[in-house]
Amino acid sequence: MISISGVRKRFGDHEALAGVDLEVPQGTVQGLLGPNGAGKTTTVRVLTTLLDPDAGEAYVAGHSVRTHGDRVRRNLGLSGQYAAVDERLTGFENLVLVGELYGMKRRAARERASELLREFRLDDVPRTKRAGAYSGGMRRRLDLAGAIVARPPVVILDEPTTGLDPRGRRDTWNAVNALTQGGTTVLLTTQYLEEADELADAIAVIDAGRIVAEGTATELKARAGGSRIEVTLDVGSDGEAANAAVERAVGGAVYDGRARTIRADAPEGLESLHRVVEALAAQRIEVLETALRQPTLDDVFLRLTGSPAIAATPEPAAAEVTA
Repeated sequence: MISISGVRKRFGDHEALAGVDLEVPQGTVQGLLGPNGAGKTTTVRVLTTLLDPDAGEAYVAGHSVRTHGDRVRRNLGLSGQYAAVDERLTGFENLVLVGELYGMKRRAARERASELLREFRLDDVPRTKRAGAYSGGMRRRLDLAGAIVARPPVVILDEPTTGLDPRGRRDTWNAVNALTQGGTTVLLTTQYLEEADELADAIAVIDAGRIVAEGTATELKARAGGSRIEVTLDVGSDGEAANAAVERAVGGAVYDGRARTIRADAPEGLESLHRVVEALAAQRIEVLETALRQPTLDDVFLRLTGSPAIAATPEPAAAEVTA
């Protein structure tokens, strides 16, 4: 439903897109993950016909963004980084307005608006309440509902949870899952690793205008290597002595003095963890936590781009021992 081939876009001396290739099958959520300035939003602007590519081609629902922009727009819903709702109108009025702008008859637009308010759990909000009085999560859900009023086969969500609190993010994730249940194809751009892990059927990592890796979350994590050990030291513990003990137990270790943590590979999994715990105990080093963790998308990001992700929520430990 989305096909991008060799797309390039330059702004002066800056090449925002340097030959992007991406294929998104119908009814799936494709995550596009990358830091600020990586090319995510430029890709979205090309797909939505807001920018003409300098080279390459892109298709949405089989229509070229270069030659059939009107057909692309008829088959596309967009929810940007900030909720595009009229705060002076009620939620119901916002959705009716969008429907009428798409050419729907007023009765059909009103029926569709009521349906979407139920689907996005906004039907318990008083019909007289203006959107300006909605919470951030409610406005985001209303914006997502507006993107699918005309039932487009493709929806693009450009960093849809930027600025939302954890509850608002979870509400938005539920709304995205509701989209795909109806067969909608979703392109989700995000810099939140947990979000991509939660929602995306496949993930493409973009950096400096290029797709540097593609695959499922599991496949990408496998590229980051095996399990690792993380040790969090007590305030009074000797970090250098603790790091030396971990190195003797399992090999190379990296000590972060600011966070008071030690990281090391765990080639033998739990056996490696047990050796580290014994080594620290033998040196009477006090720790707050010793954990065995699986690779995260943050590890993938670090390996592929050379820097940690902008925002990530650590995955729970597979096994841990707490002092």
